[in-house]
Amino acid sequence: MLETSAILKASRAQVNHAFAQRLQKLLATCHAYLPSVDEDMIQRAFELSFWAHRNDRRASGDLYFTHPLAVAEIVAKLIRIDDISVAAALLHDVVEDTELSLSLLRDEFGDEMTMLIDGMTKIRGVYSNRALSQAENVRKLILSMAHDIRVMLVKFADRLHNMRTIASLPRAKQLRVATETQTLFAPLAHRFGLQMIKNELEDLSLRVLERDAYESILRDLKASRQERDAYIASFIGPLKKRLEEMGFAFDIYGRSKNVNSIFQKMNAQNKPLTEIYDLFAIRIVIKRTGRRGKEDCWRVYSIITDLYKPLPERFRDFISVPKSNGYQSLHTTVLGADGRRIEVQIRTQEMHEIAERGVAAHWKYKEGVQKADASMDQFLTWVHDLMENPQQEKATDFVKDFSLNLYTDEIYVFTPRGDLKTLPHRATPVDFAFQIHTDVGYQCIGAKVNGKMVPLSYRLRSGDQVEIITSKKKTPNPDWMKFVVTQKARSRIRYWINEERRTATRYGREIWEKKAARAKLKVSDALLGRYAAKFKYASPTQMFYEIASGLFDVNNLVRLIRTGKTQEPDTEQEETGTGSEQYDSFREHAQTSGQDTLVINGERIAGVAVDYAPCCNPIPGDPVFGYISKTGTLKIHRTVCRNAPNLLVNHGERIQPCDWSRQKDVRFIVGLRIVGEDRVGIVHDLTTVISRNLKTNIRSITVETEDGVFEGTIVLDVSDLSHLKRLIMRLKRIDAIHGVYRFEQ
Repeated sequence: MLETSAILKASRAQVNHAFAQRLQKLLATCHAYLPSVDEDMIQRAFELSFWAHRNDRRASGDLYFTHPLAVAEIVAKLIRIDDISVAAALLHDVVEDTELSLSLLRDEFGDEMTMLIDGMTKIRGVYSNRALSQAENVRKLILSMAHDIRVMLVKFADRLHNMRTIASLPRAKQLRVATETQTLFAPLAHRFGLQMIKNELEDLSLRVLERDAYESILRDLKASRQERDAYIASFIGPLKKRLEEMGFAFDIYGRSKNVNSIFQKMNAQNKPLTEIYDLFAIRIVIKRTGRRGKEDCWRVYSIITDLYKPLPERFRDFISVPKSNGYQSLHTTVLGADGRRIEVQIRTQEMHEIAERGVAAHWKYKEGVQKADASMDQFLTWVHDLMENPQQEKATDFVKDFSLNLYTDEIYVFTPRGDLKTLPHRATPVDFAFQIHTDVGYQCIGAKVNGKMVPLSYRLRSGDQVEIITSKKKTPNPDWMKFVVTQKARSRIRYWINEERRTATRYGREIWEKKAARAKLKVSDALLGRYAAKFKYASPTQMFYEIASGLFDVNNLVRLIRTGKTQEPDTEQEETGTGSEQYDSFREHAQTSGQDTLVINGERIAGVAVDYAPCCNPIPGDPVFGYISKTGTLKIHRTVCRNAPNLLVNHGERIQPCDWSRQKDVRFIVGLRIVGEDRVGIVHDLTTVISRNLKTNIRSITVETEDGVFEGTIVLDVSDLSHLKRLIMRLKRIDAIHGVYRFEQ
């Protein structure tokens, strides 16, 4: 094995002129954005990474080294932590993908660098399925972050570059990676306060999952840019003049919202882009910091509301009460000259830096010691809270709860002493109790909100004052899992439930062993497992638990053994329910078809049944993917199906990219929710448009009216997405109809 010095000498000789120039560019970027730069360390990391990946290629055909180099450039330019992070970015894949070891890196770069790289290195081992393997790696990454936040910051840069270059991957892998990015990495970037990276990750995910919608929004934004820029200029003009007259030093500009944000608004409001008015916000950045800067923000707010009429219900003060990721700003929405709503954000330069780079803007590293300012205490508490998560918890459960806890909507509640606590939207008193302390959560028996008793499932609101009532005799209720929303509450309750189950299982085994001893029975664990299977138990452990719980009589087990069936059951088991033949048949078809993307038309394909998932009811034209079930059926789901994240991330080996062929005489079920004003004849008008004018079959219709409001649900047959769009557009034209929405049944 080569020594480090020999490797570096060999790598230095292999770096060509083009990459030597990239190294100089990287060093220049580091000097521009980092507090200090160890050029020798970065150069050694550059050359070692180049040598380690010298024979590797990416899916695009490019040299693999272009990836760690691009990640290092993102870390230096966008995240701007320190030179060690840049060097770690260059080397983040070498242990996982090449012959280099952690011990070699430790000898060359020291413990600090090695710890960062180890935190980003996937766990090697054999797992029962891909979902468990992925979950274990995500858990390792998250827990490494709790030791050193730089692990996660470099990982964001890694994921960002992978998403920028995702087009070269097979469609199935694109869907899996984009879904994981959308559900885990983008929300986590938001929690870190990395707004620019979060927005780009969301947009890149949308481009994969909803390609047509993404491109359509981009086209429409480009077409309306001139009109939009003119409107922004007309709004900013008087405001800029007034601020200059008052002597403020500031920057003011309009910023468009990211494509994903616009897409979500269009879906939520069921409106086209032309009817979405809050596509952009005006941002004012005050060039003053500290207390004076905060005072200036309020003065600027007063000037804005003098010029334009504010909407009080849309005012948000994130300066006095910052978001959990450290974000500070004043938000107000005002009416422009033509009555259009305009959001205005007011912040200081320091607040702006934190808003764009979040945690990275707070952290400084000096001589290997982490230091953070006081405003990050809340974030650090959240990070280190992860370390308390019981290691016995399944990795898949941990990652699921962690993902659910990456909320973007927050509420602010108070303890009886007035201490502020930040919780996710829909949090309950039980979530609040666990936020205070694990023991308070375990012993919670009731809660008062604003002085009044409320159910433990009560959904808290911003401004609530919460008092938890406890009893040392109280233990958690498993039913709490039905309504708690925070990762801490869910993991602690699950841990307690599992501990109780383990205790009961041990007790159940003791009951069996005493019974067996009295009956003079000797049964091996292997044979006991087969007897448990006779009673439809997956394992003796489950049987012991039910013995302890009184759900299974241990005498039944003794009776089975004593009735002559004491020999081991036949070892040959009939394999059922695996769908292996159908699965292999499908795979053979996919390989021989010569196409990465399967064209579906509602027929059986090479002996494999095609089914359309009832959870999302896809129709031709929808972006879709196929999931090969255990029975071999190819189930077609929409990429925006509520079950898509689980299938794409945890069962990637069963995902088949699909596209639609031309349909002939095939109809698909779709549901519509229709809202409007109640009037005589409205149902007749609806059915006339659907059945007579558009020749569409109605499967069912239900109608409810209350206080002059009409709401109906209609299930009908359509041929494709174009058919559905024509139908929705035509229904919206009916007098008194205010909204037509597609829904999943």
